Amino acid sequence: MRGFLVFLLALAVWAGSISAKTPEWDRAHELYQRTEYAQALAVLNQVPNKDVDTLQLIGQCRFMQGDYKQAGDAFEKALALAPRSSELHRLLGNVYGRRAETGSMLTAPGNAKKARQYFEQAVELDPNNREAAANLFEYYLEAPGFLGGGLDKAESLAKRIATLDTPAGHHALAQLERKQKRYDAAEQQLRSAVALAPRQIGRLVDLARFLADRGRVKESDEQFAEAARIAPKSPELLFARAETYIQQKRNLKDAHELLERYLASPLTPDDPPRQEARTLLSQTGN
Repeated sequence: MRGFLVFLLALAVWAGSISAKTPEWDRAHELYQRTEYAQALAVLNQVPNKDVDTLQLIGQCRFMQGDYKQAGDAFEKALALAPRSSELHRLLGNVYGRRAETGSMLTAPGNAKKARQYFEQAVELDPNNREAAANLFEYYLEAPGFLGGGLDKAESLAKRIATLDTPAGHHALAQLERKQKRYDAAEQQLRSAVALAPRQIGRLVDLARFLADRGRVKESDEQFAEAARIAPKSPELLFARAETYIQQKRNLKDAHELLERYLASPLTPDDPPRQEARTLLSQTGN
């Protein structure tokens, strides 16, 4: 029995070593989280035997640089080593989605279909992968029927999202209602999301943007102000508020200040790229 226990312990240590991140990966991931993609790649390219985690991070860096071909190549290599990875399927779905958006009219339909297939596989492999479910929902919502989209599919998936994250489910249903021009219902869904997660800045921002789009400027500003009381330094809030002001051609001086603060903030890959903020900044006229 003692020998068997020793064997199990050794097996556990070996398994842990397989999944352990390397110092190079840790350093590169830190750089990636600071949006320093070229520096992260320089670290990762020095790794002689690239494992799944290394290849995935290379792909993520390439994706954020807008190099979707090389990002896809890295994700495909990682997927060959981990064929049942839901996350890698999701990432490849994003690659083909961006290639569909940025490619020619001839290649767009094929890339869009590949995006849908990868998203569907990601959700099938891990029904609890929230980001995969969200990506697939957006595809169903926006893609035409001949490419596999459809509001019925989107509605079914929105209900599944609600079982994973109730506020996110309300947000998905709001998008669905808005797509069908049922604006009162969409607003109610967004307010339900805020009620369930009143300190999630993203929920307040979603409602503020919606109200601004509906021409309800005063109410929109109230939601932005509430978000600012909770997290005044939130990059998500700074960017969204500035972008809303610029779209409506108002408070341009405030928008300029918000974008300056945004550009000085420590951003992550989840935030809009600095170049987008600089482009908006040029539209403030200050």
